[in-house]
Amino acid sequence: MTHPVEHPVTRIRFLALRLLFMVPLISAPLTGRAQSFEHATRDRVMAALPRLEEMARQIVDKDEVPGLSIAIVYRDEVVFLKGFGVRAEGGGAPVDADTVFQLASLSKPLASTVVAAIVGEAGTSWDARIADIDPGFQLHEAYPTAQVTVRDLFCHRSGLPGGAGNELEELGYGRDAILHRLRQVKPSSSFRSGYSYSNFGLTAGAVAAAAAIGMSWEEAAEGKLYKPLGMVSTSSRHADFLARANRATLHARHDGRWQALARRDPDAQSPAGGVSSNARDVAQWMRLHLGKGKYNGQQLIDADAIGQTHLPHMSLGRHPITGSPVFYGLGWNLEYGRYGEVWGHAGAFSDGARTLVSLLPDEELGIAVLANAFPTGVPEGLADTFFDLVMRGEATRDWSADWGRLYDQLFGPAIEAAVKRYGTPPASPRPALPLSSYAGTYANPYVGRAVVAEKDGGLEIRLGPDGNRVVPLSHFDRDLFTYRPYAEMPAMLLAITFAIGPDGKAYEVEIEHLNDLGLGVLKRAGD
Repeated sequence: MTHPVEHPVTRIRFLALRLLFMVPLISAPLTGRAQSFEHATRDRVMAALPRLEEMARQIVDKDEVPGLSIAIVYRDEVVFLKGFGVRAEGGGAPVDADTVFQLASLSKPLASTVVAAIVGEAGTSWDARIADIDPGFQLHEAYPTAQVTVRDLFCHRSGLPGGAGNELEELGYGRDAILHRLRQVKPSSSFRSGYSYSNFGLTAGAVAAAAAIGMSWEEAAEGKLYKPLGMVSTSSRHADFLARANRATLHARHDGRWQALARRDPDAQSPAGGVSSNARDVAQWMRLHLGKGKYNGQQLIDADAIGQTHLPHMSLGRHPITGSPVFYGLGWNLEYGRYGEVWGHAGAFSDGARTLVSLLPDEELGIAVLANAFPTGVPEGLADTFFDLVMRGEATRDWSADWGRLYDQLFGPAIEAAVKRYGTPPASPRPALPLSSYAGTYANPYVGRAVVAEKDGGLEIRLGPDGNRVVPLSHFDRDLFTYRPYAEMPAMLLAITFAIGPDGKAYEVEIEHLNDLGLGVLKRAGD
């Protein structure tokens, strides 16, 4: 399948988030291949569990991830719940079934479940127009602004480009400011004609659905889903995650080992990526979906409202490993695969999180894998192997190796190119102008203000709502400076380039990692 890698050097961080959710979470066969398998039974499921557990132990022992936690549900029963490895590299505290992980974009199907609960109670509709709920919300063009619905935003067909708002969150802007600035972003496709995975598009839809019943998103998530299911360790607030004693630390691979290099506060995009939870709680949510809205014998969410989330809305093309067709529903990836219909979603923070859920509704079987490391295909490898063990009695291929190669292909070359591009200075760099030529305040309506200032004989740039994001600049060649924008990828250098006017002073600056959408060029606004 084709992935929209518009600017791989500057977008590796969000490429990680985007690509993971555009591939299904259990692979399907190549067209025309004859398939033969047994349906799931309790005996087959239970027979697969020891082999899955051994595989998980080997993964941790081989340091493929620091820690992970697994939940498996079959016929409305939690049949497996266990943790492996450690919460923090070098910390020693073990992961167990109650260890809380940041779920990243596994938050999306949880969010669509919350909205389904609101829809089922007639609090709003999947087809409610955002303009009718929040007249202040705007997209770049008038027609989509007037017509875009909750459904459009949850299946990523509003026209918003995938990265819209992500860079603003990174700079420290809050949710309201980011949603307001989406009006500055030109669409990547005409309305309802194309798919573009958008964290803040989905967030806008979720926030509107909660507002329709007079609640904040965080209140709605807790009241409509977490409390009714007894998900006592689950929250859509980052502060709650930080308050958990038993929580997993984010890890990224650097210098050949897992390191805790960064933290991630995803509150701004909470519906799309801000949930934290553990395997025990996620298992209850899987029971709800496999029960088509029923939980402990009661219809907790209207069957049609939750069923809408499992319908294919947008075609995603072909699976990158097997070539099978993939679709997106409402917060769910959908596939008609080798073992029937599949509902799934993955999550990732390049700072160091990987999560996955994969459900076989016809078999009443599901698995969730939560891991505290990026990049890794461990969750997909475990899920695909488990389904093979249940349905065939053996693994049909080395899924972990296949997924590992895919991750290497997706991220390795792009990261290497980004490091190589500015890692070696030119042999004869042209000298910079006097630093005062670059210093000053720059701004545009999307990024806001950027202050370039002299500091200790060099330059730094201060970004974000309060100028709290301070990045030192290193001279590279004439008016081009480099900087390290990502703590979890400290070797990666990107460019800040100044345009010089006839007066010998910079009149604008282009900030590479903010310019994927063409909105990273800021005009001088003062000295």
